[in-house]
Amino acid sequence: MTLQTPHMLFTGLEDYKARGTQASPYFTVSFYTEFAESKDLVLIRGDVVFTSKLTDSEAEWLLETAQSFYLNDARYKLVERFNRETRDFEFKDVLQILNMPIL
Repeated sequence: MTLQTPHMLFTGLEDYKARGTQASPYFTVSFYTEFAESKDLVLIRGDVVFTSKLTDSEAEWLLETAQSFYLNDARYKLVERFNRETRDFEFKDVLQILNMPIL
């Protein structure tokens, strides 16, 4: 049995709009869960693919922010809405939770 490492890919909104799931990732994150049960530890590796598009500090902020949506029940509701009720998902709700200006 082959286990697939959980991962996240980040790309730019304009690239995603233009290329969809074929958009090149700017930042990749892999989660190594081998010690999750025995040591309550998950190792994380993040790689900035396009340094011209994303700085290390921006990548760090993205990872911390993304994790906050999986670790906080109220924020996770937006993840569920994005995945299950796509028509009802509004990106402005994400911006509001993050106290960011709505474009």
